[in-house]
Amino acid sequence: MEFLVDAAAWFRDPHNWQGSNGVPARVLEHLYYSGVATLIALGLALPVGLFSGHTGRGGALAINVANIGRALPTFGLIILAVIMMGLGDLPIFIALVAFAIPPVLTNSYAGIRAVDPDIRDAAEGVGMTGWQVLWHLEVPVALPLILAGIRTSAVQVVATATLAAYAGSGGLGRYIVNGFAVRDFPQIFAGALLVALLAVLIELVFGRLQALVVSEGLAARTAQANADAKMTSAAA
Repeated sequence: MEFLVDAAAWFRDPHNWQGSNGVPARVLEHLYYSGVATLIALGLALPVGLFSGHTGRGGALAINVANIGRALPTFGLIILAVIMMGLGDLPIFIALVAFAIPPVLTNSYAGIRAVDPDIRDAAEGVGMTGWQVLWHLEVPVALPLILAGIRTSAVQVVATATLAAYAGSGGLGRYIVNGFAVRDFPQIFAGALLVALLAVLIELVFGRLQALVVSEGLAARTAQANADAKMTSAAA
């Protein structure tokens, strides 16, 4: 109980909400690392996933690369990048981008490949070019899965950006690192809580965006397809 009282006192302290070490500044730093890394990952992974899914070429390689990215320990990658490049933001972005790519790449590829081939053939039969088929048919149909990958990537990056503090950068992880250094457990708790709340907020924002962008019929169809896939996997 005393710990919770101390944690509440930390949040009530005006000093913790002002200046470069205040909560608003740290939240903006955290969003900066997360946003830039996610955007770079989108720029790299989304075109590859869409191209591989549309053409059917390089899909296995893309998925294998994505799986390798999932297997890489983010903290270990940050330490390696710091050793090679020194302290700063660059090692953080390298690690976060590597962590953000797999969900986007995998979901964009799988979403495009899941489009009914008969619909694709019909579109080509009425004279649509490959580019038109991709953007006017495949991407809209695959949009729920693509957005789910982006959503997963963004939430994971927000949670993982906490490690930026270990490379000498800022963000909400600074409270955790600084707190451990002086055994200030209320500060550690505050940092962990703020990261968790920010991740939940990002999840809610992307969930709302997905609900606005994707039609109800397509969302229901995708949900049913996902449920069928889970039942098939469980039966196997």
